[in-house]
Amino acid sequence: MKNILVVISLLVTAVAVMASASRTQANPEDAAVRQVVQHYLHGLKHNDVESLKKAFYPEAKLLFVKKDGQLGQLTQEQWYKGFAASAGKEEAGDLSITAVDITANAASVKVEEVYDTSKYTDYLSLLKLNGDWKIVNKIYTAEPVKRK
Repeated sequence: MKNILVVISLLVTAVAVMASASRTQANPEDAAVRQVVQHYLHGLKHNDVESLKKAFYPEAKLLFVKKDGQLGQLTQEQWYKGFAASAGKEEAGDLSITAVDITANAASVKVEEVYDTSKYTDYLSLLKLNGDWKIVNKIYTAEPVKRK
């Protein structure tokens, strides 16, 4: 009986590993999309505009809801100016990719950035243009971090 349980356990583990590998192989673009988003995360973490520029299409827009409930919008150049005062300074925070969805030459990536006093959730839209993935749109929201 003990041997049967061991064999079943090994089979379940093997199936789970194969299913995970199959999902990765099912979309070989996953690594390329994640690499672009890593440039984005590095740019945020280190206030590195050049890294951000590697990730974004030049005319990409950043959209958010303003405090008055209206649509807010920034161009890339407007957004980059906000990094000038802290250029090269590492931010204290945890940044991570929480979801990736890819269909053909379009992708959507959810990112969470948790800092001491706020949490940002970004939804990034990427397109594969001339063989390269680029972020073409970003919508985001910010929430205060609740202390326990």
